[in-house]
Amino acid sequence: MIRRSLAFCLVISFFIGTISRTLAQTSLTPATPLGSWLIATVQLPAGDKKWGGFAELQARSNGTFSQYFYNELKAGVSYDLDKNFSLMVAGGRYATYDYQDLSAGPLNTEKRIWEQLIINQYLTRLKFEHRYRIEQRWFTYRDGTTPYRNRVRYRLNMFVPLNNRTITDKTAFLSLYDEIFVNPLGPTFERNRLYAGVGYQFDQRWIIQLGLINQTNYNPATFESGVFTPQLATGKNNIVVGLTYRLKRSKNSEKLPSQPD
Repeated sequence: MIRRSLAFCLVISFFIGTISRTLAQTSLTPATPLGSWLIATVQLPAGDKKWGGFAELQARSNGTFSQYFYNELKAGVSYDLDKNFSLMVAGGRYATYDYQDLSAGPLNTEKRIWEQLIINQYLTRLKFEHRYRIEQRWFTYRDGTTPYRNRVRYRLNMFVPLNNRTITDKTAFLSLYDEIFVNPLGPTFERNRLYAGVGYQFDQRWIIQLGLINQTNYNPATFESGVFTPQLATGKNNIVVGLTYRLKRSKNSEKLPSQPD
């Protein structure tokens, strides 16, 4: 019991430290406003036949709930091999705008398909999700170019229920994840996302989450005309508000409230 209590306290301290560091980064870069991500998700949990799915709409703003510039619309089908292993095939449309001139239409649009494997670990009060994803991406830019890219992603997501041993009805929980994005053509390490937040599952249907996410993009080092330019990293912090609605099914087992994004 003492060991479990100590481990739980260490996890809480890690969450608080992560949020504090993210807020500190925001205060040190006043030229970059705090952005916002709004996420609305409908999920169909896997039933007795193990098939499930989801649909999601996401909007992002350069400022805090202002200067809208980006949206996502995506959906997918999942199949649970068992409680701890799940496969998914999904796709979506992504559009990026100039928030200062929305009437001009998107700067670029992307059509994306991906395949993914999720592995869950339930360690008493700590819950872990390992997500592996391979993406195929088709772009259309305003200038008419249509490049194609592949990408590989890995996310480690940890959940800690606060007032129950499992994440079920009337459960408050903490969520923390880090995700890396790898581009086979370079830059090899393309992006990193670090998220920390809190959530509440009202019942089998409704879940709300509020958190902070730091997204950092990396440009490769270059050597041109005798000039070496080191790797450049640009980061931005965002408030994340997520609302999930689950379609009710007869099977009622613990489902981790992970975000499909």
